[in-house]
Amino acid sequence: MSRPVLFVTRELPPQAQKRLDALTDVEVRQSKSTKAISRSDLLDGVATADGLLCMLSDKIDEELLSAANPLLKVISTCSVGYDHVDTELVKRRGLPLGYTPDVLTDATADTTVLLALMASRRAKEALCIVHEGRGGFSLSTGLGTQFTNKTLGIVGFGRIGRATVERLAPFGFSKIIYTSRRPLHDEAKLSAQHVPLPQLLAEADLICICCPLTSETTNMFNKDTFSLMKSTAIVVNTARGAIVNQDDLLHALENGQIAAAGLDVTVPEPLPADHPLVKHPRCVVLPHIGSATEETRNAMANLAIDNALAGIFDQPLKAEVEL
Repeated sequence: MSRPVLFVTRELPPQAQKRLDALTDVEVRQSKSTKAISRSDLLDGVATADGLLCMLSDKIDEELLSAANPLLKVISTCSVGYDHVDTELVKRRGLPLGYTPDVLTDATADTTVLLALMASRRAKEALCIVHEGRGGFSLSTGLGTQFTNKTLGIVGFGRIGRATVERLAPFGFSKIIYTSRRPLHDEAKLSAQHVPLPQLLAEADLICICCPLTSETTNMFNKDTFSLMKSTAIVVNTARGAIVNQDDLLHALENGQIAAAGLDVTVPEPLPADHPLVKHPRCVVLPHIGSATEETRNAMANLAIDNALAGIFDQPLKAEVEL
């Protein structure tokens, strides 16, 4: 009797890959590349799959579901976000959708702090000085800013937003404000106050974007929102690139509407090396490393494997999106 087929669209981190290679109850077919699978190879692979383990870069849409094996039983994405998935079509097809929440909270919050510090202390410019072999200690040039007695603003107060506050609060912020769909009952535990978005934009010295990408948050940060900010404000995005209008961000930086920005997510990914934001001295761009630790990426991949196997063998998924 033939084994069910699990199609995996990319090479996994070492520990999770070792587990995947050792599976005997399914036939694993996999794109053994660290780069995104081609669309044609993805469509070919899903045509005979009983389970699909995919990545953020794999668009799960009508074309893919039409090409998929009629007996496909589960889609498991190795990500906490699922904006690459047409959830209505998946629901209509009756497929469970697995994802990987919780396991990447700490790593992503750490990266948010990293970007905040790099942007506030002008680390990009400082590194350029070192690499070019010029400069040295200066009492009056290359000065950044610190967070003591400043206001921290968090857009999206879910797991990652809260973990970011826990990490940044010891830096001495005098006020922590956040915006979300509704005030949270335990906000006092983090000494945080719920405010409307326009108030947060006007008051915050550091604005951290931690919300999911939805129709409401797409292009949320644009010329209108940047115009409300302090000229000394720093904007950090570790959520999704499409939440920020990059042309408007560049305009805000070049015209002194804000002081600096830190981006771990962009549109597209990666940004071309000659993109104005990549070259801008007051914009730090990282290649989507928010969850890029050995611990987190292996945990994500293992949870994605768990979800895929559960779906293939008609068991409840460990982490399933409510469709």
